[in-house]
Amino acid sequence: MNGELTLETERVDDIPLLLAQMEQMGLPALIDRYFPTHGNWEGLAPGWVTTIWLASILSRGDHRLSHVQPWVDERRYLLARATGLEITALDWADDRLAAVLRLLSEDGPWQAFESAIARQLLRVYALEATTVRIDTTSASGYWSLSESGLFRFGHSKDHRPDLPQLKVALSTLDPLGLPIATDVVEGNRADDPLYIPSVVRVRKVLNRNGLLYVGDAKMAALETRAFIASGADHYLCPLAKVQCPEAQLSAYLATAAALTVIRNGEDRPVAEAFELAEGVTAEIGGEAFAWTERRLVVRSLAQAEASQRSLYERLEKAEAALKSLNERGRGKKRYTDRVAFETTVEAVLKRYKVESLLTLRIEEEVDHRAVRAYGDKPARIDLQRRFWVAFSRDETALKARLALLGWRVYATNHQGLTLEQAVWAYRNQYVLERSFGRLKGQPLSLTPMYLQREDHATGLVRLLSLGLRVLILVEFVVRRQLAAEEASLAGLYAGNPKRATARPTAELLLQAFASITLTVVVLPEGRYYHLTPLTTLQQRILGLLGFALEVYTRLCSDSAKPP
Repeated sequence: MNGELTLETERVDDIPLLLAQMEQMGLPALIDRYFPTHGNWEGLAPGWVTTIWLASILSRGDHRLSHVQPWVDERRYLLARATGLEITALDWADDRLAAVLRLLSEDGPWQAFESAIARQLLRVYALEATTVRIDTTSASGYWSLSESGLFRFGHSKDHRPDLPQLKVALSTLDPLGLPIATDVVEGNRADDPLYIPSVVRVRKVLNRNGLLYVGDAKMAALETRAFIASGADHYLCPLAKVQCPEAQLSAYLATAAALTVIRNGEDRPVAEAFELAEGVTAEIGGEAFAWTERRLVVRSLAQAEASQRSLYERLEKAEAALKSLNERGRGKKRYTDRVAFETTVEAVLKRYKVESLLTLRIEEEVDHRAVRAYGDKPARIDLQRRFWVAFSRDETALKARLALLGWRVYATNHQGLTLEQAVWAYRNQYVLERSFGRLKGQPLSLTPMYLQREDHATGLVRLLSLGLRVLILVEFVVRRQLAAEEASLAGLYAGNPKRATARPTAELLLQAFASITLTVVVLPEGRYYHLTPLTTLQQRILGLLGFALEVYTRLCSDSAKPP
């Protein structure tokens, strides 16, 4: 062709699917509606800038601002054909993306936008709002610390107490874990006071009462439970030892008659439980508010077994450590001071958390050692003291401790749930933990964060919460359709093409579109486009999501015909 032929390639992968999903969610239009720009904004509107940036994050697993412009530049034709827009890579320069983050960081517009998109998703995907789960997580970073800023030292859920952090409170809708409200607060804030603002936000978003709010023990503060109950809503949470100490649990267990056995889908017992009623009173707005609370006393069989095993292991280690204190010989420390020896023994019991389970007796042994005369020093008798400990297990205390293992008390004001339904409602709390795992892991990768400004960090958390919605909805729609068809999907697992699943993850579904490429052949007489043919699996996934094959085939629909 005398050098007149030019080949250009663009990686397509899962990008058209992601853009179609976000357009179906109404994301570009809602962002433009609720985040109006200033008069000096030039180029593409924030809606599509944000949407394409989010497609980049979900496809690559990288939120760094500086990497987006070259990514867009390498896919200009693909993005133009998929969106119908004129694509200029400068619209995704890092300063433009920083401006997007500043828009998303504005509390008023964000809360209005989040309410609007939640209502739209409920309508578009025919979701029913009955149960909301609330929890918090933290994200650490190498930030500059300020006394009144967002980045503070606090209890780190990343196990990095040496780094400043911010905290994220997430309210999600069952059964899919869809975020309803996202709040970003200072890293030193305690979890307990964050629940009431989250409930207020959810009530505004969903504009309804009668919801069941599920949370961990930090939601069990009396003020929080009273606020939810007084607002005609319901709560379900475990009581911390502050609200239900061991003495109270023992009193509950003494009243137990028949136990209800809780079974899983395989008809295997997983727990046993009983319930009782308690009258509760709290002050709301200066007035007393009283209600009846169900106390669900539940024993997890797996937890009881694991705790019993752990207790005996700790007892054995403590006994071995005490026995070692009594050993004599070269290299063994000789305790000659009673106070020091007692302190050492107490430290052993505390280390293994068996303080009340062993009966101890400190014994003193005195040795009379004759010392021969030496030089001008006369012979003498030295008294050498040595302390050792006699110990045995307190079987009564051990039996009492074993009787409490695996038991936990839950509180709810929901009278319509059966005991079994309430137990499973809390056991499904892993749905929210999975959302946190996605937010902080691949592909959203909130941590590590490469931003230093607080408004940028807030905007990024909110942007990634939109990406979390995308992943959850892709997964939910496919699973719901497979369930309706009573079918499963094969070909998602590398190395095992025959393995099928009725509950594929969004990550596996998107990975199935890897290595789709658009090739552009440029000749004097025209441009010719070739798209990697979609496999049967890829076509099946598009069908389950309700997308036409045109989502991909339109990328080469205007290819010139050969002469």
